[in-house]
Amino acid sequence: MKPSPRFIALGHTPLTIEDVVDLAHGRAQAQLDADPSTVARRETSAAFLAEQLATGAAVYGVSTGVGDSVTTRVAAADFTNLSTNIMRFHGCGVGAPLTETQSAAVLAVRVASLARGYGGARPVVIQRLVDLLNLRILPCIPSIGSVGASGDLTPLSYVAAVLAGERTVSVAGEVVPSSVALARAQLAPLQLAPKESLTVMNGTSVTTALACLAFDRARWLTRWVASLTAMASDVLQGNPAHFDARLFELKPHPGLCEVAGWIRTDIEYDPDQPWPGARLQDRYCIRCAPHVLGVLRDGLNWMRPWLEVEIHSVNDNPILHMETRTVLHGGNFYGGHLGFAMDSLKGAIASVADLLDRQMALLCDEHANHGLPANLRGGAGDGESARHGFKAMAILTSALAAEACKATMPASAFSRSTENHNQDKVPMATLAARDCLQILELTETAAAVLTLALCQAADLRAGAGCHARTLIVHAQVRQLIAPVGEDRQMDGDIATILELARAQTLAIGEEPR
Repeated sequence: MKPSPRFIALGHTPLTIEDVVDLAHGRAQAQLDADPSTVARRETSAAFLAEQLATGAAVYGVSTGVGDSVTTRVAAADFTNLSTNIMRFHGCGVGAPLTETQSAAVLAVRVASLARGYGGARPVVIQRLVDLLNLRILPCIPSIGSVGASGDLTPLSYVAAVLAGERTVSVAGEVVPSSVALARAQLAPLQLAPKESLTVMNGTSVTTALACLAFDRARWLTRWVASLTAMASDVLQGNPAHFDARLFELKPHPGLCEVAGWIRTDIEYDPDQPWPGARLQDRYCIRCAPHVLGVLRDGLNWMRPWLEVEIHSVNDNPILHMETRTVLHGGNFYGGHLGFAMDSLKGAIASVADLLDRQMALLCDEHANHGLPANLRGGAGDGESARHGFKAMAILTSALAAEACKATMPASAFSRSTENHNQDKVPMATLAARDCLQILELTETAAAVLTLALCQAADLRAGAGCHARTLIVHAQVRQLIAPVGEDRQMDGDIATILELARAQTLAIGEEPR
């Protein structure tokens, strides 16, 4: 029997990063919450906007032009045309489209903000966004076009356009015109009322959505690489005392202590067990791995509240403050916190890529790997001297690490004055989030390569010195991938490990959230 879906209420109660991720992956359904004050704002903010306009009040993006055109007065007869035109002229996004998961995350984050009822959008508009998310009618959003301020205007215009039945959507991997997808779902296109295009478009939701997905992947990556470090300590006959809890009690960064604890558990460390190893101190890529991963773990801990504040924030402009019945013009669309967080996360993840490359090099070096064959060459007998094992895989991890490190240049340092110098200071937060996802892709691939190499090393050791974590991961991998004897193509092996990792089903051990 299929389990009932989990519903997540949007509006009054702040969402967690995990809520956004579950909605993005379709593991939960969205619904607007029933909090009376929130419902009242959603139902009355559009009417309040109409009242303000009827009195002749100046409301940015409705009775005025947008951006540097704020000094242009718009005739009342053109209010609705302006709303449509704002959506249409921003249809200039370029680059690869966001994935379906990323697009769903954008919808989830945008609804979470608009459902609070401060934007002047009619309830039908907000509910339609919920419908698109739940039905997985997902806007095709080009990835390039936002500078991270004035909101993610260009990418979010593709969300507004779908409401109006324009541009394209992706449904179960099929790209179709929005009008066709809406018709199939028996949903009529909406005529966007004054300010509704701007309400949908003028926010940080694309950046926030990508940041939430990056956070989730980085959190899982941290535990994955901790388990790989434990496996590396096993097969390299490392000194387990490097992970003794007493060391970390004297440098008690919480994330550092957590990571050391994971590794300690994975190697089944017993401080009273004598260790007969030949090298008292392992090289830094093993001994200091908790310190490298601890930076990432602690970084995620401080980033979480920043991201979750942003998810729940009202980041439109102008904002209709319904409690005081005031139109507030400001800059809540500015993604500075997100840009700083994503630029910081980029560096921490790239440092992990470098760690993985060093562990891979150590495994393959016959002068440092304590008796393993050069390049983890497997097999024996005829042709052995012509085999290369993991030689090219080691080169690959170096290439991946170099590319990851190269992409760490902080995007938020590249503010550009744009749009006739109206948007004259911008955070480039969307670019930072996209860079972060790219670095994650590279680092996850390096982790997949190292996973294969460690399993090969466990085979070469015939399991000697291997603890439960190594044996569990090895058994899972060997169900799908054979050891490397004769030289063969291994890109498919990497893809198989990445598939397990992306589904978060690789047996890396428990990690409390």
